[in-house]
Amino acid sequence: MRVHLVDGTFELFRAHFAKRPPHRGPDGKDLKATVGVVQSLLGLLQDSAEAVTHLAVAFDNPITSFRNRLFAGYKTDEGVPQELRAQFDDVEAAVAALGVVVWSMRDFEADDGLASGVALCLSDERVTQVRVLTPDKDLAQCLSGERVVQVDRMRARTVTEASFRADRGFAPSSVPDFLALVGDSADGIPGLDGWGEKGAAAVLGVYPTLEAIPSDVAAWSVKPRGAPKLSATLEQGRADAVLYRTLATLRTDAPISPTVDALAFAGTEAATFHAWCRRVGAESLAERPRRWRT
Repeated sequence: MRVHLVDGTFELFRAHFAKRPPHRGPDGKDLKATVGVVQSLLGLLQDSAEAVTHLAVAFDNPITSFRNRLFAGYKTDEGVPQELRAQFDDVEAAVAALGVVVWSMRDFEADDGLASGVALCLSDERVTQVRVLTPDKDLAQCLSGERVVQVDRMRARTVTEASFRADRGFAPSSVPDFLALVGDSADGIPGLDGWGEKGAAAVLGVYPTLEAIPSDVAAWSVKPRGAPKLSATLEQGRADAVLYRTLATLRTDAPISPTVDALAFAGTEAATFHAWCRRVGAESLAERPRRWRT
């Protein structure tokens, strides 16, 4: 059994900014992103190579989460186009109308939902592979052998634990430590001054956690450029780095479906989907599904 877990928030933003014709509902509301997500999921469900049988889509709704209580600078809705923000509820209703399980994250983030889904699947020996559909670097921390892989549909690329390590020079499990050092502007994590990607990757390739990095730079077996300064910065900012790592670490206790069986895609219920198509003025999609619920 393979399970597909989709980053719905990424899909929503991608559809909003895609070069495609606008779409407005009968009431004039901008629904381009929502309709785009449905089109993307229809493509996934009809992809014979993916052969989807079990599927869930996770969404941020709203953008803020428990992390905002831990760090004032963490990302918020600020800067999100209003016409896009207004579709957060619409897209969840659309995906549900398609017959796909929706995980709506309100105090957690969509990434936490996906990580929780991975944990759920790993606890079920029937699951041979979990395919996490997102290019988001944060989800790389979930990679595990060939059993948990990350799929970038836009670039037709699959990332495994081995390919990640070969490409980045450190283990997927060190991703939170890496982001703690270098920062993540998209999430509002500042990182530590002077720590760049090359230096952090080199150090974490040998010392996989913040705690494993020796306090004395003389004990470092790898010496990236500016190692003494990097070491001093880390020693002065260890408490901050630990906080940043907490922000970057995905939770596996988000509220999701209780079992893998609950993710089975049983098909699209015709009346429900057709009603959604009429409601949003997307009648051209009405007969696109190929698997109908009987």
